[in-house]
Amino acid sequence: MKIQTEEHEKYLELLAREFPTQEATITEIINLQAIINLPKGTEHFMSDLHGEYEAFYHILNNCSGVIREKVEMLFSEMNEKERKDLCTLIYYPKEKLNMIAGESTLSETWAKTTLRRLLRLARLLSSKYTRSKVRKAMPEGFRYVLDELLHALPDEDQNRYMYHAKILDTIWETGSFRPFIYALTGLIKRLAVDHLHIVGDIYDRGPYADKIMDKLMQHHSVDIQWGNHDVLWMGAAIGSEPCIINVIRNNVRYNNWEILENGYGISLRDFAIFAGETYRKLEGKNALVKAINVMLFKAEGQAMLRHPEYKMEDRLLFDKIDPVKGIATLPYGQFEMNTTDFPTYDPEHPYDYSPEEAKIIADWRRDFLNSEHLHRHMRFFFSHGSLYKVMNGNLMFHGGLPMYEDGSFREVTFRGKTLKGRAYMDYIDYLCRACYRRRKLEDQDFFWFLWIHPDSPVTGRTIKTFERSYIDDESTWPEPQDPYYKLHRRKEICESVLHEFGLDSPQSHIINGHTPVKVAKGDTPVRAEGKEICIDGGFCKAYQKSTGIAGYTLIFNSHGIRIKAHYPFQDIEHVLTSNADIDSVTTQVEMEPKRVMIGDTDNGQNLKQQIADLTDLLEAYRNGRILEKR
Repeated sequence: MKIQTEEHEKYLELLAREFPTQEATITEIINLQAIINLPKGTEHFMSDLHGEYEAFYHILNNCSGVIREKVEMLFSEMNEKERKDLCTLIYYPKEKLNMIAGESTLSETWAKTTLRRLLRLARLLSSKYTRSKVRKAMPEGFRYVLDELLHALPDEDQNRYMYHAKILDTIWETGSFRPFIYALTGLIKRLAVDHLHIVGDIYDRGPYADKIMDKLMQHHSVDIQWGNHDVLWMGAAIGSEPCIINVIRNNVRYNNWEILENGYGISLRDFAIFAGETYRKLEGKNALVKAINVMLFKAEGQAMLRHPEYKMEDRLLFDKIDPVKGIATLPYGQFEMNTTDFPTYDPEHPYDYSPEEAKIIADWRRDFLNSEHLHRHMRFFFSHGSLYKVMNGNLMFHGGLPMYEDGSFREVTFRGKTLKGRAYMDYIDYLCRACYRRRKLEDQDFFWFLWIHPDSPVTGRTIKTFERSYIDDESTWPEPQDPYYKLHRRKEICESVLHEFGLDSPQSHIINGHTPVKVAKGDTPVRAEGKEICIDGGFCKAYQKSTGIAGYTLIFNSHGIRIKAHYPFQDIEHVLTSNADIDSVTTQVEMEPKRVMIGDTDNGQNLKQQIADLTDLLEAYRNGRILEKR
């Protein structure tokens, strides 16, 4: 006989308020039992978006090719052009309908045929969900009509057939076709992917990270694992000068002024004037890069001097230059510099800003602190994000864990605590949240530490901006990485990491980004005999020459895990005019030994616990320990 504790009895009393009768309790048990025996929903993984909004938006719309696969499977009677037309309509309904209307081909016959095809597709995609969940996913204005049409049966009697046909007639006759198409195509995309994971680095390099964030904030179910470029923006948002200057530098180098000025209201006008007047020997972007580099080395030097505990003395380099002779004395030798032009450099106080630099940085700091659009996005990072996530047997993080060469977890001492492995990751996650709230100078510097330090779990390397900017000798350029970044290709190391996070299933994986997969050089995203999958494949256009592709995404459905290698995306206009979907190659990473049902997922375990609790409540009703409330 099951022993009931006082706490459990109190919990059952509370549960009885929601399910006040035996009938209500039995109904919910039946409902939950049915749910856990449905196939698990599709999870969609993306990483290292780096501001490439159009490619991101298209892959979000085509659900990494899931829509096209379903259309090709379901409509074999249609020719290839018809199927492509249907896919493009689903991806971009407003734009596609405008184009069709302009070509005078938007007829009543075409409209009703298209509606029936879309309903057939939506019916297929909804089959793995409960009717209640599908109804909640429907736009409220068309919920009743969609629910009726979606659950129409192919062999229904004549009366029902005429009823549903009349609904389609009325949609056309009342001029509701366009908004209904928007609602129906939106429902299809929502049903195709149950949950979206973004494994870090939304920001920098590409021009429209702000638009990506706006789109993610509208998504029905999403989580984010923070990348090194993301934490850099967190630090900038709370006023960290080295973070702000790094953000400006990243976007100046890639000619991305729009996100700063139009996206977040960060003015670059005074800086551009200052750079042009101060570095007259250089033109345009070169003057801007030179000016921002000098400001960066001063800001980072100040942070290093504030924090001797970071042990970054070997990176205090700006006081080691001779701007007259053009020589830099580094810890590993003297090197000729490629410039002697340092008009704001004071040999007596090498890390002090000039008055003009100080004014520009103060203005930037004010702009970052006061940008409501930026802080809305940062708040979303914290409400929907974390340093790592464990879900359905997979471990997701952007970078890596500090390790020794033998594969054991390296202890890191930071702010009075010495931690390693998962405990260190948990502590860094906590500090990100606490430092963003407090915003003191040491809290601002913490985000810069995460951006630049070898002990950072989102960076894990020594960044050599100074050498790469001022020294042409490429032997000084390599950036030493934490041992994790070579050890993660070994199965036993990945299994050790997974075990640290409580994952010992043969079907568990590490899924991360951060280090671009250079396919052109023979690299592969699936490593360690399938235990690690790196999906940083080059969304960023600047990386595509070295990676050979334009990004990886991952699909995890009830049958297994598939990786998608995507090739460069031209633009949305090209899709509309030629039905040119993004080209992708699919590789099955792993087939599940049996189909994964909701009961096998993390959410399924919670539902099973709810069933057990409801079963206890039902027993309490039947033996009179709790009275029904009729």
